[in-house]
Amino acid sequence: MRAYRVTSTVRPPFLFNYTGGLMTLELQNIWPTTTPVTARASAALAAASAYDAAPTEFATASVQYIQFFITYTRAGAGGAVSMRVELSPYSADIVGVEDWFRHSCVACGQMSSGADTTQSAQRATVVYGSTGAGAEMFVWPAEPLLLGGMVERMRVACAETGAAGTPGTVHIVAVMA
Repeated sequence: MRAYRVTSTVRPPFLFNYTGGLMTLELQNIWPTTTPVTARASAALAAASAYDAAPTEFATASVQYIQFFITYTRAGAGGAVSMRVELSPYSADIVGVEDWFRHSCVACGQMSSGADTTQSAQRATVVYGSTGAGAEMFVWPAEPLLLGGMVERMRVACAETGAAGTPGTVHIVAVMA
């Protein structure tokens, strides 16, 4: 269901321009539009738990939020896919500069009045373990990831980490707003 904001083409205090004929209204969508992008085409993962050698890069300039819609099909019992979300503040590779940064998790320490708190940060890898033999679809993260228009490019490197000898298949669609 879409939400719309109704605005008048007439200056206040009038809400509508009604002169016995038609009322003039302007409808404007107040929710941002979404842009789906294939972040990883449906393909088998590499063997021996190797991550994708050349993950697909996609532009995210001016994107505020992103969410991943993932389909994983295991090839053998115990299959699991690991995903590394990598971000770049640069629109293109720069020689001599580190271009890609892994998504991270942060945990706050115990808080108490009058004492400093330590935050622990670590690079994150998302691991999804299959629960059945068919294609399994899930969304990550549960809430859209905030980019705030500060990330120029992204990519998602994937690896079969459950049953390394029988790599499954994964397909990822990124939805941006």
